[in-house]
Amino acid sequence: MNLFDMPSEAQTAAVDAAITSRRSIRAFLPMPVSQALVEDILRVASRAPSGTNTQPWQVHVLTGAAKQRLSERILAVYEDPEELATHEREYEYYPTEWRSPYLDRRRKVGWDLYGLLGIAKDDKAGMHRQHGRNYRFFDAPVGLIFSIDRIMRQGSWLDYGMFLQGIMVAARARGLHTCPQAAFTQFHRVIAQELAFKPEQMLVCGMALGYADPAAVENSLVTERAPVSEFARFLEA
Repeated sequence: MNLFDMPSEAQTAAVDAAITSRRSIRAFLPMPVSQALVEDILRVASRAPSGTNTQPWQVHVLTGAAKQRLSERILAVYEDPEELATHEREYEYYPTEWRSPYLDRRRKVGWDLYGLLGIAKDDKAGMHRQHGRNYRFFDAPVGLIFSIDRIMRQGSWLDYGMFLQGIMVAARARGLHTCPQAAFTQFHRVIAQELAFKPEQMLVCGMALGYADPAAVENSLVTERAPVSEFARFLEA
């Protein structure tokens, strides 16, 4: 019998805490994370389900000089308006037409974050600087870049999401935090070149991994979640 076939209250609480304490952290301590620990997290996350066990995930783990080189290459483009205009996302993460409640939620999290950081609504330069921190992985010691083979379809992308969630939950169980980052998608050409992607590889997203800086005000942001009654229907007959 598996340990969780008859879980104790403590086991349930530990699993729930790992899931519910996951937040997008935007400032990390310089404390290193060992390769062994990253491998352990990835090993656990690899138990994510995937259709016919295809396991479509590909992970590029960046630390030290390798992470710095990628950050500098992306930021060189990001800070050059003319060059930046030539870089478009390889796929659309967000809808082309926003509507409620999604637009309302998007705006709220943005203004809540900028409010904590003292960035006014008309401070375009401040917003630009803050967004640019994505490309340094918010100073996390580990940067993860995820890719997938182009032949894989929507089902494999759903599988990929479960794998990413597994990484974030496994990280929390070990006292680490993460920030999943769609911001990298605009620079898929730079990333593919720097990381020597094969032609069949396609960028999915990035993720920062490390220990949260408890003194950073942006890390006090806890986003809201809709109640279950708002998104679930229970049908009995």
